[in-house]
Amino acid sequence: MSRSINELAAELHEKHGGKLCVGSKIPINSREDLSLAYTPGVAEPCRRIHANPADAYRYTSKGNMVAVVSDGSAVLGLGNIGGLASLPVMEGKAILFKEFAGVDAVPLCLNTQDDDEIIAVVKAVSPTFGGINLEDIAAPRCFTIERRLREAGLGIPVFHDDQHGTAICVLAGLMNASKVVGKPLSGLTAAVNGAGAAGSAIARILLRAGVKDIRLVDMNGTINRGEPDTMLNWNHEELAAITNRDNISGGLAAAVVDADVFIGVSKPGLLTGGMIKTMADRPVIFAMANPTPEIFPDEAKSAGAAVVGTGRSDFPNQINNVLVFPGIFKGALRARAADITDEMKMAAAAALAGYIPEDELTPENILPDALDKNVASVIADAVERAAGEQG
Repeated sequence: MSRSINELAAELHEKHGGKLCVGSKIPINSREDLSLAYTPGVAEPCRRIHANPADAYRYTSKGNMVAVVSDGSAVLGLGNIGGLASLPVMEGKAILFKEFAGVDAVPLCLNTQDDDEIIAVVKAVSPTFGGINLEDIAAPRCFTIERRLREAGLGIPVFHDDQHGTAICVLAGLMNASKVVGKPLSGLTAAVNGAGAAGSAIARILLRAGVKDIRLVDMNGTINRGEPDTMLNWNHEELAAITNRDNISGGLAAAVVDADVFIGVSKPGLLTGGMIKTMADRPVIFAMANPTPEIFPDEAKSAGAAVVGTGRSDFPNQINNVLVFPGIFKGALRARAADITDEMKMAAAAALAGYIPEDELTPENILPDALDKNVASVIADAVERAAGEQG
C-alpha cells in the first residue's frame, strides 16, 4: 500500500534530523589553521570591522546571509501554529535560498507574537545578516512589522515574502497572460479574492503596473470605500481608497462580473464555473489556494477561461514564490541594498516575465518551471541593476 506524502515527509525530516546544517568555508586541520580562523588571528578582522563597520561585508558571511524570521502566526494551510511548529517551514525556506541562489539563510522562529518584541528581536540580531525575510506572520500585523522595520534604518533590506514574492510572481504571470489573451495590462479589471498579506500586495503592485481596476474581496464582501463594514482593518481602509473604482457591492459573484482576471489567494472551491461565465471574454484565472485551488483548471477552462494558473506543481503555470525570493535577495545582497524598493520589485517581475520569449508564450506556458535554477540569476541581475540605478 502506497504511503501518503505526509508520511513520507515526516519520515524524511526524522531521518535527517531536519534539513539544515552549518558548514565551514575553510579547513581546520592544523594549529596554523586554528590560529588564522580563530585565536589569535581572528582579532585582526574584528579590529578592522570596529574601525570600519562596512568591512563586515569583507571579512564575514554577512554579505550572503539572510534571516528567515517568523512567529508562526499564519503558516500556509496550518494557521497560527506558533514559532516552534513553524521551524520545518523556515528550514525549508532556508534550503531553497541555498539551492536556488547560493544564499545562506538561518531560520529564526520566535516565541512571541507581540509586534514590539518581534521588531526588537530583529533589530538586535540585524548586525549578523545582510537581509531579513519575514515569513508567515499574520495580517495586518505583518504590514506593521515590515513597515516599522523598514523605517528603523537597519541598513539592510526587510522583505515579507508572503506579500511581495507572491505579488511579483502574479504580476509576471499576468504580464505574459495578457499577451496570450491579447489584452493590455492597462485595460484589465481584476477581482482578487482574499485581502490579507498576499492579496493586499498583489492589488498594490498590479495598480502600480497599470492595471485599470482591482476589486478586492474579503470575508465581508468586496472592499468598498462607501461601506465601512467591508473594511476590517487600517490596511483595508488604505486599499479602499485606491481600489473598486466602480464601487461594486456584494461578494465574489458580484466582483467577477465583467472582470478580465480572477486572482485567488483564499480558500478552496470559492470560484464556480458559473461565475467565470459572467466574466469578460477570454478571462485569466489564477486560482492559488493550496493545496486545493479556488477552482480546478479543467472546470475553469470548460467555463471559458483562456489561461489558468495555480499554486500546484501538477498543473501548468505554477505560481510559486520560489521563482522570486532567491533572486530578489541575491540581487539585493550583491548591491548591498538597504531596502528592496518598488522599482526593484517591478524589475524582478519584468525579468521573470521576460524569461520566456514571446514566441514561446502559450496558455500553458506563461511562467518558468519552479525548478529552473537559472531564473534566480536573471532576477538577481535585474534587481541589482535597479538598485544601482536608484543609487
